[in-house]
Amino acid sequence: MNLDRLQASRFSSGDIDLAWYEAGNPDGTPVVLVHGFASTAHVNWVFPGWFKTLDEAGYRVIALDNRGHGESDKPHDPEAYHPEIMAADVAGLIDSLGIAPVHVIGYSMGARISAFLALSRPELVRSVVFGGLGMGMVDGVGDWDPIADALLAPSLDDVSHERGRMFRAFAEQTGSDRQALAACIRTSRTLVDRTELAGLHMPVLVGVGTRDDIAGPARELAELMPRGEWLDIPNRDHMLAVGDKVFKAAVLEFFGKVDAEAGAPE
Repeated sequence: MNLDRLQASRFSSGDIDLAWYEAGNPDGTPVVLVHGFASTAHVNWVFPGWFKTLDEAGYRVIALDNRGHGESDKPHDPEAYHPEIMAADVAGLIDSLGIAPVHVIGYSMGARISAFLALSRPELVRSVVFGGLGMGMVDGVGDWDPIADALLAPSLDDVSHERGRMFRAFAEQTGSDRQALAACIRTSRTLVDRTELAGLHMPVLVGVGTRDDIAGPARELAELMPRGEWLDIPNRDHMLAVGDKVFKAAVLEFFGKVDAEAGAPE
């Protein structure tokens, strides 16, 4: 199978049509990948080598394009992008495939979505990896309204906000619907209650780059959960940590330990 460009399958979540992709061992333990803001399944997971890594390790690998992103529908109403709704999209995919419980890896916004998934439908989640989001999941990651403004500006030349320029340039590079992304960033940042995280009893790994100025500390978030572990991804910022080989190796080790303890499906 060519892992450079995967063919989309489709499913419906309410009135939203979503794209998803699959590779790997169809009889392997399933891993569901949830990408970050302004990214896609390909940009976040295929191109940085996650599909290849998980395929070679024998997993069944599944990823979706979140609503507003990639080949999925792109509503322009901010009310469509609350993380509880986006978590329900992921739950709907897992339910439709009948593959629970699954390992879940979420990166950045995808980590937040994965947290809401684990809280609302814990029976679907064998383990969860929160990548690119530490204590920012609980305490917030600063004011992102300038990112929405940057996405809607007439051109990149009109954007002076540093982080806004970064995300505007990234959105242009990926050919994204900037109005949909602006709607998404306004309502997808709901904070997760720390007392609710204490009720997550599945194994959790939190991985954050040591140069990430967005995510917040990994260790502090991990320590809020009974089975939380953390990884400081060395010398990586928010954009580069996702494909880091140290991160990949740690996730494979984590999954292996979880599967050995719980018993992987035949």
